[in-house]
Amino acid sequence: MAIEVTQNSKRPSIFGGAMIIAGTAVGAGMFSIPIVTSGVWFTGSIILLVYTCVCLYFSGLMILEANLNYPAGSSFHTITKDLLGNGWSAINGLSVTFVLYILTYAYVSAGSSIIFHNIQDSIPITQPVAGLIFAFVVAFIVWLSTKAVDRLSTILIGGMVITFAMSVGGMFVDVKTAILFDHASTEMSYLPYALVALPYLLTSFGYHGNVPGLVKYYNKDSRAVARSLLYGTLLTLTIYILWQYVIQGNIPREAFKQIIADGGNIGNLLQQMNMASSSKTVTQLLNTFSYMALASSFLGVSLGLFDYLADFFKFDDSRQGRLKTALITFVPPTILALIFPNGFLYAIGFAGLAATIWAVIVPALMVRASRKRYPLSSYRAPGGSFLIGFIILFGLINAVTHILSLFNLLPTYR
Repeated sequence: MAIEVTQNSKRPSIFGGAMIIAGTAVGAGMFSIPIVTSGVWFTGSIILLVYTCVCLYFSGLMILEANLNYPAGSSFHTITKDLLGNGWSAINGLSVTFVLYILTYAYVSAGSSIIFHNIQDSIPITQPVAGLIFAFVVAFIVWLSTKAVDRLSTILIGGMVITFAMSVGGMFVDVKTAILFDHASTEMSYLPYALVALPYLLTSFGYHGNVPGLVKYYNKDSRAVARSLLYGTLLTLTIYILWQYVIQGNIPREAFKQIIADGGNIGNLLQQMNMASSSKTVTQLLNTFSYMALASSFLGVSLGLFDYLADFFKFDDSRQGRLKTALITFVPPTILALIFPNGFLYAIGFAGLAATIWAVIVPALMVRASRKRYPLSSYRAPGGSFLIGFIILFGLINAVTHILSLFNLLPTYR
């Protein structure tokens, strides 16, 4: 999702840019990572996370290189259309729209799961109804104004940092080496399950729509943008490794079969985590973090979709215009969540498939076209033609992997 940033008279800090990158990438999607990597388990998941992080960092640098040949403020869409033509521009636009819609559905599904599992004992409610309530509340906030989303998101992100640090800190001391390295497992096969996890991990490092905004933010200072991307992606990777450590160090690998059988939603993971935790306080903190992470991600993604659709359909910013935009933003994914309430994992996977186009393949094609048109460009992403091919191969592996897994042609841990 793209960001709007304003230029300051002072040079903006690298820290701020890194926070934008990490804040965009880290969200409710991180709850899918321990589930989709349960086949390869902890050591394998770290290798896959590092591989994905490196590839998506370099694809971000490719967007940076192409963007620097255009005026500050030029959008991803403008650059794609100019360098690759109308065909790729249309494909890129469709993939971005699909990612935003499918993630909106994923977060409605996840919200229904969390609410249902936390209040079902005290309030008689079905999971679809819980999802409907959650979607309505978020839709109302987005309909009110962007400022309302901004203020609430700031509060949520602050709360996320506090509850994440406290819950992870509490679980950190309970990590058991035998569980973390799967000593008790009767199935010692890990490698066959590696490929199927890749599209989900790709989604968890998505920040690429923010690169043009950072180019404007830093007034086309390539070194500042590149450092922001580096520190932001490294911070994201560190958070995910800590998350893997505390989750897969507390919940046995075998227990993930039950999580997957129950639907693989956030609520199912939290149930197992609550059973594994010896502290009620840690459990409550983890539940609070999950609510905040989900709400923050949902607000950010749905606002991006809301703005995109308002611009596409030329709806004005009046109450009636915003209502029309809210309806086409929230009604389709909410209906889908009512029909398929446990589609969180599937949606994250499909988002990874679509994100392969605009976050991996398109940046590589853009930088290749940019180098032909602007051979004397002041900044070049490292790696030359080899890296372009390497990134395209990474994208193709992700796309083919997800398609094969849809037809059950790849081993899946369950």
